[in-house]
Amino acid sequence: MDIGVISVRYARALLKSATEAKIDAQVYHDMQLLAKSYIDVPALRQTIDNPMLDKEKKQMLLYTAIGGEQAAELSKAFVALVLKEGRENMIQFMANSYVTLYRQQKNIILGRLTTATRVSAAMEQKMRTVVEAKTKGTVEFETQVDPDIIGGFVLEYDTYRMDASVKYRLNSILTQLKK
Repeated sequence: MDIGVISVRYARALLKSATEAKIDAQVYHDMQLLAKSYIDVPALRQTIDNPMLDKEKKQMLLYTAIGGEQAAELSKAFVALVLKEGRENMIQFMANSYVTLYRQQKNIILGRLTTATRVSAAMEQKMRTVVEAKTKGTVEFETQVDPDIIGGFVLEYDTYRMDASVKYRLNSILTQLKK
């Protein structure tokens, strides 16, 4: 069976259970931590996929990856189930599927604001409000500093990208001059 199909099935079942228990936001946080752990620690995948490592050690590693003691009991039970069923090689995909399904259910849009220098919390909130007004949803906003854009900003959300950076404008002028 396809990894994507299996992952989504497990994620849907987890989301349904979490929603019924009214802890879907906590499980969302746990699954985000798990997905981020796989990105931040590339050796985690190899370790979890290692057939020589016993299930108890894998379980402890995955518990740590979902937040340890702060993780929801449902998240811990989910990890135990995945290990029991021998699907640990797909748990990263399950976590990502849960995050995606949760965002769809709650109408959460990812947004990113890139600036040349750090922006104030007030400016970040203003940009978040603009995006939320346009999308009629909640925005999870990530800000990053990239001095290469020289000045201005780049705002991205959903499939929309607004590049109001100095670098973009200079490149546009350069392109027009070459014609």
